[in-house]
Amino acid sequence: MTDTAADPRTVAEAAALLRAGRLCAFPTETVYGLGADATNADAVLSIYETKGRPRFNPLIVHCADMQMASMLADFSPLALRLTALWPGSLTLVLPARKGNGLADVVMAGLDSVAIRIPDHKLALELIAAVGRPLAAPSANPSGRLSPTTAEQVRRGFAGKVPVLDGGPCRAGVESTIIQVEGDRLVQLRAGAVARREIERRLGVTVELAKKGGAVAAPGMLASHYAPNAQMRLNAEPLAGEAYLAFGDAPDFGGVMRNLSVTGDLHEAARNLFSMLHELDAAGVGVIAVAPVPEEGLGEAINDRLVRAAAPRE
Repeated sequence: MTDTAADPRTVAEAAALLRAGRLCAFPTETVYGLGADATNADAVLSIYETKGRPRFNPLIVHCADMQMASMLADFSPLALRLTALWPGSLTLVLPARKGNGLADVVMAGLDSVAIRIPDHKLALELIAAVGRPLAAPSANPSGRLSPTTAEQVRRGFAGKVPVLDGGPCRAGVESTIIQVEGDRLVQLRAGAVARREIERRLGVTVELAKKGGAVAAPGMLASHYAPNAQMRLNAEPLAGEAYLAFGDAPDFGGVMRNLSVTGDLHEAARNLFSMLHELDAAGVGVIAVAPVPEEGLGEAINDRLVRAAAPRE
């Protein structure tokens, strides 16, 4: 990376960077992604190097449309049913098509590929302008908080990564990841589309992945999405701690943010990473976190909180 990186002002400028094998962060409806041409091995390796990401941790490939996606993976009839939720915050892990042109490092040595079509106008315009699928994990140093604004990307990489600014992300947590295994659907990562909502809308059953399984998709490491501060979950704040509240909570007199005063889980998911960024910036050593219900999007929120609070690797 260079010492500084000029931000592209247009989709065309960002696309030119990516076609030239450079990195460029861009917005999606979930979080900002650190984009690279998924067919360019050197560009994809730059993602791992820039993030400090383990090479065994595969990347999500973002496509502009089903025509592009169908060139990369084999879609069974069951997988095709799930694409009714595309564009959207759902990533499918599918058998990789032979000769799909993706750099091997994207799939981290697996015979499957994680793929989605984002529900964000600027992201779709960018992928179409590049004319190639984009590998794009969250645009943050590995294991740290995911960014939901362009400024958080700039801070995370000290201005060394160019960013296409599309404003704040509306979902605020990463995509849900579902692996299609024959006639089984297995959730590898909870995300912005609730598992029960997928089941309700499509009339399918989605199993939960077994704990401690091999890393088959992003977001499966035990310690992930972590602020600099330590975290205590399902806790009341002590003196000197910051407090991440949820629902009706009294002001305890310290540094505090409330994910949703009304207890709205969609609002809480949207605010999660931004508020953790804000509390972390206050310089406190510990963030106490109020309980969050497990239903619906609470599953994704609690997944992120548990990984954020896990012992650092």
